Amino acid sequence: MSGTVSTKEVGAQSARSRALAVLRVRSRALALALLPAAFAVVLVAARTTGRLAGDRWGTATLVVCAVAALVLLVAGVFGAVVLRAAPAVTPTVALAEAAAPDLYRMVRDLADRMQVPAPSAIALTPDCDSWLEDRTHPAHRRRGAVAGRPAAPETVPGAAPVLVIGSPFLWWMRVAELRAVLAPVVAGTGPSAHPDIADARRFVRGLDAAADVGNRPGLGWIGRTARLLLRLCRTDAAEMERGVAAAAADRAQGVDYGLRIVAQEQVGLAYAGWDRLLTRVALPAWRMGRWPAHLDTGVVRALTELSRRDRLAEGFTSRLGERPACDLLEQPGVIDEAASLLAARLFHGGPAEVGPDWSPVDWAAYPEEVVDRKWRTEAARLHRSLDVLAGAAPQGAQAGDAVTGPTLERVLRHLASDGAAGADGADADALAGRLSADLAREERAVAERAGVGAGAAGAGAKARGVDAVPLFPLQAPRSGRDLLADHVMAMVCCAAVDSAGGAPGLDWLDGPVLLVAGTRCADLAPPVLALVEDGDPAPLREWLADLGIRPEKPVRLV
Repeated sequence: MSGTVSTKEVGAQSARSRALAVLRVRSRALALALLPAAFAVVLVAARTTGRLAGDRWGTATLVVCAVAALVLLVAGVFGAVVLRAAPAVTPTVALAEAAAPDLYRMVRDLADRMQVPAPSAIALTPDCDSWLEDRTHPAHRRRGAVAGRPAAPETVPGAAPVLVIGSPFLWWMRVAELRAVLAPVVAGTGPSAHPDIADARRFVRGLDAAADVGNRPGLGWIGRTARLLLRLCRTDAAEMERGVAAAAADRAQGVDYGLRIVAQEQVGLAYAGWDRLLTRVALPAWRMGRWPAHLDTGVVRALTELSRRDRLAEGFTSRLGERPACDLLEQPGVIDEAASLLAARLFHGGPAEVGPDWSPVDWAAYPEEVVDRKWRTEAARLHRSLDVLAGAAPQGAQAGDAVTGPTLERVLRHLASDGAAGADGADADALAGRLSADLAREERAVAERAGVGAGAAGAGAKARGVDAVPLFPLQAPRSGRDLLADHVMAMVCCAAVDSAGGAPGLDWLDGPVLLVAGTRCADLAPPVLALVEDGDPAPLREWLADLGIRPEKPVRLV
């Protein structure tokens, strides 16, 4: 026997020892719950054999028996909650073997080469990550039975975990790169099959689910108990997972190890491009009630554009001649659409189904149906707010400055009055506050139409798969001044389109852009900020004059 121990063996041994430590927490909690019952048994036995005579011992025995019964009842309720509470499951797009036979074949080949169980199923997530997820909890089978579906193979007791793959990887990575990246993940099915590790994971997941149940009214004691047990085993559970990861990484070293180092660069690049695509391109569309139907295709275009602009990324586009991993799917477009809809639900809180106020949009139609509509909607909201403020102002307060109609000149004069009058931005602040209130009111109305409301409406929305709030919000709420700058910029863009031959456009990294004579106008933000923040219209008027935009001409609103 060799005197050296491999990293894989060290990791596996560490994971098993930590799993036993987690299980010891469970055993001690069980022993503590049974301790009063053990005392009660001893006292009853002693009373029965006559060793403890007298009324005093009789009373003590009754008290201990009552305490033991109460503790057992409480422990039984807690144990039932831990066993039945459904652990959180990541929302994913199920990928049946018929929809991706080549991908399943590749994953099984990886498992065979590393001598580990193959994942029981494959699912996609709209994120740049991959992991294994156990779905054998009885709650998952009950959920399928309630929906009238037969038990899925991945929910059968003892089934291997589900392999969850980030959908952007399939579109951006080449087949060999995806194989190299997935090897350490698939290798994790080996440690997952160990009885102690599987038992420890089920215990921790049960406690986590019970802690969530404890947030309900009247069940706070369950949540507090579950969180206490989680704190007691947190360190050991984390070390167990580190040991599992170390063992899996060592087992996967024999499979495409050199390529994996190069492929990891693509993981970082995919994450950067995916984040830009969601925040700059998808989010404006989601806010308009539209969802881009092919986000994964868009991330390829965004990353290709990034490679073209960034000299550090030179050479990445040469990979595009190799076979993309999405070729492993039978119908990539259908899968891309499903993943795009799920992304909108996770990152924006949109409905899980298409509706009148929630429809898909293709990339070719994005400039006209999203960008132009966004500008017109924001310009209309800006002028409605100006109308309200003009009606609330004292009569004659802005005599000589009022400009009727939806013109850019009206906005310029309103905001420029701050600097002229030395009002310390009072007009801009009032306008920003009005825009914030109007936008919040519109968002509430859209949520109510989608069924995301309080009480029964909220319950019905959940039943239809609607999220009242995004599970993973992309951006913090915008400030009033940020909203005002966005609306003024939209008004400028509308004026450019209507009076200077401008056109809405889409930049894959920056989102909606204004095109004039086919060229992107990238220098609009500074003069708009000078107007909004400082009340200085001169930079913006100069910018408008250079492009031939006439601020006095009315613009078309929605």
